[in-house]
Amino acid sequence: MQQTKQQKEILIKAVTEKAKESKALVFANYKGVTVKNLTAIRRELAKSGSSWQVLKKTLLNIALKNAGIEINARELDGQVGVAFSHDEVAAAKVISEFQKNNKDVPLTIEGGSLGNKALSVNEIKALAKLPSQKELRAQLVGTLQAPISSFVRVLGGNLRGLVQVLKAIEEKKV
Repeated sequence: MQQTKQQKEILIKAVTEKAKESKALVFANYKGVTVKNLTAIRRELAKSGSSWQVLKKTLLNIALKNAGIEINARELDGQVGVAFSHDEVAAAKVISEFQKNNKDVPLTIEGGSLGNKALSVNEIKALAKLPSQKELRAQLVGTLQAPISSFVRVLGGNLRGLVQVLKAIEEKKV
């Protein structure tokens, strides 16, 4: 179905806003991927707070330029879908994980962006290996909690020692 100029302008405006709000974008070639697999990708992305959109490269290119992102979508291979992520690593993690778990599915990462900067395929794969914001917070809490727990154990040990000394003195007097 042919889109009218007005529909295209509305779509470009919506994609531009999504791109501006996103911290990272991941471009993937989905040529040959079944609707069932694309739905699975969409679900996984939604769980991580990300989203997936398919549109023509020309419209994507215009939206990216409007958002100030330095990528020429026309240079990307195949049929390109875009994962928009509000977290720097979420979309890259989901797509990389999907590729790893579904080697028979022809989904390939074609590039991406972090903020306004274009990223290569290798940079996106490296980004996918970084811990997510949630994982980093958990690590921080563990790091902060460890010295406090040790301190409490030391204080508990000193109190136990004091109690034992007092008990020995009491038994000696009796």
